[in-house]
Parts: sequence; C-alpha cells; structure tokens
Amino acid sequence: MSLDLPFDNSYARLPERFYTKMAPAPVAAPALVALNRELAERLGLDADALTSEEGVAALAGNAVPGGADPLAQVYAGHQFGGWSPQLGDGRAILLGEVVAPDGARFDVQLKGSGRTPYSRMGDGRAWLGPVMREYIVSEAMHALGVPTTRALAAVTTGEVVVREMPLPGAVLTRVAASHIRVGTFQYFASKDDKEALEALVAHAIARHAPGAKGALGLLQAVIARQASLVARWMGLGFIHGVMNTDNMTISGETIDYGPCAFMDAYHPLRVFSSIDQHGRYAFARQPNIAMWNLAQLATALMPVMGDDMDASRETAQEAIDRFPEQFQAAWLSVFRAKIGLESEEDGDAALIQALLERMSEGGSDFTNTFRALGSDAARDEFANRDAFEAWEAEWRERMAREGATPEDRVAAMRTVNPSLIPRTHRIEAAIEAGVDGDYAPFERLSEALATPFAEPGDFADLTRPPTEDEIVPQTFCGT
Repeated sequence: MSLDLPFDNSYARLPERFYTKMAPAPVAAPALVALNRELAERLGLDADALTSEEGVAALAGNAVPGGADPLAQVYAGHQFGGWSPQLGDGRAILLGEVVAPDGARFDVQLKGSGRTPYSRMGDGRAWLGPVMREYIVSEAMHALGVPTTRALAAVTTGEVVVREMPLPGAVLTRVAASHIRVGTFQYFASKDDKEALEALVAHAIARHAPGAKGALGLLQAVIARQASLVARWMGLGFIHGVMNTDNMTISGETIDYGPCAFMDAYHPLRVFSSIDQHGRYAFARQPNIAMWNLAQLATALMPVMGDDMDASRETAQEAIDRFPEQFQAAWLSVFRAKIGLESEEDGDAALIQALLERMSEGGSDFTNTFRALGSDAARDEFANRDAFEAWEAEWRERMAREGATPEDRVAAMRTVNPSLIPRTHRIEAAIEAGVDGDYAPFERLSEALATPFAEPGDFADLTRPPTEDEIVPQTFCGT
C-alpha cells in the first residue's frame, strides 16, 4: 500500500528542460528519527500515516507517494563568486507540491535521496549530521520568526555514507514555499533561452508575487524580501555561510543550512564555514553579498524586461540601487525593537552601532547581551563595563525622549531578543550522540528551541555560551 498526499505539481508542468523526472533511490533499512507533527498538520497531512511503515518508506525514498511527480531541478549559480553553468539538485528529489487546507502551496523535497544527472562527482547522499543540523536550525529559525524552509522529517537509511570517515546515512524531508533560486533564472539566461525565462517568470509571479508587473515587478518583490530576510539574520547573529546565488530563493526563505552558525561572541567579520577561506560570507558582509546576488538576478531577467535592452538595464539597476536603503530600513526596524525603541530618530543607527562596537571589543555574547538589556546582568556581558555604562547612559536619554525607561521595555524587548538559539556546540553534541544512536539531546534541543523567546526554565543550561574546550571553530557543509 502506498501513501497518498494532496499533491498538485505545477513545477512539473513546466517544460522538460527545467528538470529531470526521476524517482529517489531506495535505501536499505529506513528508520524514523523525527517527524514534525506540527508541520504535518499545517500541510494537512496525517502524521500517524507518516509514521507508519508506508509513511517512513515514502520519507526515505523507498516508495513514491500517490500523486507525486518526482523530479530533480536544474539551475546554475555563482559559487563564491565563480560561475558554475550547471548545478541542480545533486542529492535531492522534489516529490511534488502539497496544497495545504488554507490553499497555500508547499514543495516537499527529499534531501539525500541519491544521485541525479546533476550530482557531478557526488554520491547524492547525506549523512546524519547535516540532516540533524538542518532539522534543528530550520525549525529554530521558524520559531524565531524568520522566513525559512522547514523540516518535516528525518530518517536514517541503514546505509553508510563515506565522507572523511564512514558515517550513518540519512534523508531529510524539506518543505519550502518553493525551491526556485536566483540560479534557476541564471541557468536559462546563460543559455539565451528567452522562452524558458518567460515561463519561469510567469510561474514565479503566480506563485510568489501575484500582481507583480512582469520581470521588473518580480525583481522588485525579491529585492524587498531579501532585504527583510537578511536584516532578520543580522538581528539574530546568524551567519548563513554559503550565500551562493543557487542558495538564494525567490520566495525570500532561508535555504540550505550547510555550514551555517549563530554567533556566540560577537565579531562583525566572524566566519564559521570551512569552505569560506577568505571571509566572503562573513557576518557583516551578508547584506553586500545579498545585493551582489540580486544584481545577478537582475542581469538574468533583463532579456525579458522589454525589447529595449538599454532601458531594461537602467530600470534593473535602479531597482538594485534601492536595496541598501531597503535593507537599512529593515535593519533599523529590527534593531530598534531589540533595544526597546518605539519611535524613530536620526541618531538611532549610531546608537545601535555604538553598542555593537562595545560588544565586539570584548567579545560579548550576541544573544545573551541583547536578552539582558534592561537588567543589571547586561553589564556582566562586557569586558569593559565602563564602556557599556557610558553607552547605557545615552540609551536611557534616548528612551526618556519616549517617556520610558529600559526597565519599562524589558517585556517588549524579550519578545524579539531570544533566550535560546541553536548554539553550534549544542548542535554538535546532539549530532555526536545521534551518530551513536542516542537522540535524546536532539529531541531536548528541538523542544527547547520551539519556544525561543520564553524564559528558559529547565533549558537554562542551553543559554550558556561554549566553554573554551567546547568552542566549534568551523562548520561544514556535509557534501
């Protein structure tokens, strides 16, 4: 018996050059690690059915659910600034699109589902560590209010994946508004395939920007979403780690949690990714990289913006040139809320930057510092307490102009400053235990991160930054 899901597969109805239709490769002995029952309910799926033998078989790729039309998507992209003319889903299969009870449409994709024509030299598989990392971090991002792909399930495969050593294989079921990327447009633009670009623009507008007027309207919508998204990352100390154009979605969701990390000690040029040797995707550089990526999208879209290429180039450039202003407005909105401000003044950006500079000088913990604002504990986060107290005096003066004190705004600030984030050392500890078959740390961490703005209570130990011997200096993509 196969599992039936409410699929309606619009991407599969695009021309055949958009994908390769193929089923996922079966695995030896699938076993369920985690099922996201809340997300299953959101999608209108039967969680109990997904935990059945037939359900686990579908989540592992051993059975294709009824209504699915599985395929691997093709795309291109700039990777660390270098052009790759063909990438694509090298270890993922899009099963199809589920239409939720409220009419919202979601991709359901298996990640780690075997080789495809786009695998290049890869084996098409994933090992348990990156699957657990993406499950933990993507669900944490959702709870933090950041647009993101989500994790429906994780299963082990009963097979070994060889990376630096033999490791347990796993498959992640990922849910997204779509998997259309900047690199999807780049692929067809690089082939001078105007017909495909027009079809892709129409599809993307229908799905993500209803009412947008043509390719320029789509570009403007994507720019606005990315400005907001990256500002939210910055407000949480999140470093994506691999902001290639094939890892930027049109939907404005965070995607591809490979060598990502949340900062502990704050430094604007912090890098975790082992493959980011020159700091291209360092924390503070993320807004500029987002703009660079969006410029590549604009370039790809110019052939379908109109017959006058000079006019198209000018309008596309104007749209891109507005990104810094849009980002700055979004960034100020995020950080004003983090320091409890409810009005706008010209000096707010300088006030926020002054706090960040003091945090950087002493390596203050990013999350705990903002969470402590308005309490005496904030001073303890600074190596130079005098410097913080000088800033605090200016902050109180600014707050007083709103007729309030920091203490008055503590409750409001704690609705945007989390007590809990997925700290890298905690993720690594959960992965180490999971490799040994112990999922209790993974389950506890996932439970805690589901309510990141609450007082931590029994999870207070998870708010602690790493000790010197717990620091994880680098993160890895897992491919």
